[in-house]
Amino acid sequence: MHKDILTYHKSLSEADRAIASTLAAIIEEFLPEAESKLWHAHPVWFLEGNPIVGYSRLKAGMRLMFWSGRSFDEEKLIGTSKFKDAQITFTSVDEINKRDLKRWLKKSREIQWDYKNIVMRKGQLERLK
Repeated sequence: MHKDILTYHKSLSEADRAIASTLAAIIEEFLPEAESKLWHAHPVWFLEGNPIVGYSRLKAGMRLMFWSGRSFDEEKLIGTSKFKDAQITFTSVDEINKRDLKRWLKKSREIQWDYKNIVMRKGQLERLK
């Protein structure tokens, strides 16, 4: 995991750090080929330069976001923008269901929208794979 992500974790409260560390460990386990770094001040994992999954601290809790998550057809993931992203918010590490997260990470590898080239395409997304 990128050292900046570890620094990000240190800035969190103990409860949020537990959530972030659990999410990061599961993401690293199931997406070992992904590159991780801080992007727009939050931990994000990329496949071939395309953002796949990341998390950030919000007022309501720790938000886990999948850039192509709206295409996963998963009830627990909520779309919140005009793009294809979807998210879930955790307030406790006990709320993280590893089976769900593993399934979502598998889908994040298989179902991708091309965010890497969204600026070049003037805001238009194209499906990859």
